[in-house]
Amino acid sequence: MSDPHSFSEMPLPLFPVDEAPTQALPSGKLPSYIADHRKRLRARFLSGGAQAMPDYELLELVLFRAIPRQDVKPLAHKLLETFGDFNGVLSAPIIRLRDVKGVGDAVVTELKVVEAAAHRLARARVMQRHVLSGWDALLDYCHTTMAHRDTEQFRVLFLDTKNTLIADEEQARGTVNHVPVYPREVAKRALELNASALILVHNHPSGDPTPSEADITMTDQINAAAQALGITLHDHLIIGKSRELSFRSEGYL
Repeated sequence: MSDPHSFSEMPLPLFPVDEAPTQALPSGKLPSYIADHRKRLRARFLSGGAQAMPDYELLELVLFRAIPRQDVKPLAHKLLETFGDFNGVLSAPIIRLRDVKGVGDAVVTELKVVEAAAHRLARARVMQRHVLSGWDALLDYCHTTMAHRDTEQFRVLFLDTKNTLIADEEQARGTVNHVPVYPREVAKRALELNASALILVHNHPSGDPTPSEADITMTDQINAAAQALGITLHDHLIIGKSRELSFRSEGYL
C-alpha cells in the first residue's frame, strides 16, 4: 500500500511550476505591488530571520519559487486554515495537500523539500550524539518528525554502551489510534545492532500523549524482553501535538 506521507513515490516533474491565471503584465513582469511585496518579505527574512515573520509570510517565501507569477498570500492563508500552522502544512499528506485549490506538483515539491530538510537537520543533531545529555535535541527531533502525523508511528532509538544514538528505525506504522508492535522483533533488532539500550517513541495523532492500556502493556513486554537480553529500556516517549509524555518521568517504568 502506498504511504500518503511518502514523497519519493510521487511522480513529479523535474522543475515543476504551478500557475493559476497569471497576474503578470503583458511584458511578462510582475505587477509592482506583487514584486515589491516579495522584495520586502525577502529583505525582512534576511535581516530578521524566521522569528520576524508570522507563519503565513514564511509560507509565502516557500511558495514564491513554486508560483513565480502570482500573488501567493491567499494560498498561504488557505493552507494555514486547512492544516493549522506552518508545521501542519509541511507535514500534511500529499493527497490532502492536493485537495487544496491552487496546490499542484510545484507547491507539493517545495513544501516536501522544506519538510525533508527540517527532518534531516533535526536528525543530524541527535545521531551519533550522547542522547541522555542532549535530551532537548532528542525531543525536538521527535516532535519534528512525528507530532503532526495523522497516523500512529512507532520508532525505536538504539543506543550503544555510551548511550550514543547508533540507529533510529521505524518499526511499525498503523491507523489513527493503533500501531502493531512486536516485542520479539524489537529485541531481535537490538541484538543485530549490538545495542545496549533502547528508547521507544510513538505518536498520538489525537494530540493527547496520555498512554493507553495497550501502550503500557506493550512497553512492559518490550522491557521484559530487553531485560532478558541485558538491554536497558531508558524510556518510552509518546509524542502529542504540543507536548510529550515520558514513561520514566510518569512512573510507568
